[in-house]
Amino acid sequence: MDEELVWETLGAETAYACPGFDVIREDVRLPDGTEGEFDYVQNGDSVVVLPFTTDGDVVVIEEWRQPVRRVNRGLPAGTMEGEDGDSKAAAARELREETGYEADTIDHLYTGEPANGNTDYVFHYYVARDCEATADQELDHNESIRVDTADFDSLVQSVRDGTLRDGRAALGIMHYALFER
Repeated sequence: MDEELVWETLGAETAYACPGFDVIREDVRLPDGTEGEFDYVQNGDSVVVLPFTTDGDVVVIEEWRQPVRRVNRGLPAGTMEGEDGDSKAAAARELREETGYEADTIDHLYTGEPANGNTDYVFHYYVARDCEATADQELDHNESIRVDTADFDSLVQSVRDGTLRDGRAALGIMHYALFER
């Protein structure tokens, strides 16, 4: 680590808490000795799943997103929970809960920090292969999700033309198209 860039945390408190995230306020000392406050959103680790059916299509979800006031097309995703054990188990759980599909194999694709200037969010991306519908959805109380399938090339095109706007899904699709195909 470049020591001359490291901030020192002098103290921290939860400034605001709600279901889904907290806002943390830290007292910090910058490398030049200046002291101040820094707030960030604490989310933790989540998973995003790029699930391919046995026919080679991708299982996608359509979900109402209140902050942007529209139905969002994306990939199954969600926050890791204590009982998951690891991110791969969380990916399998989220796929099953949100879509009713289960995969024959699940492999790690990429891990990234989507906005590390204002949140500690970490996304663990997985590719799920040979997915089949095996159960009913088990949605959380605040989820409204419709399940569909799409051709992978059409998803790439929807990222290109801007009709797929979910950043988590777009990154997973682009990463797979660029490095895994």
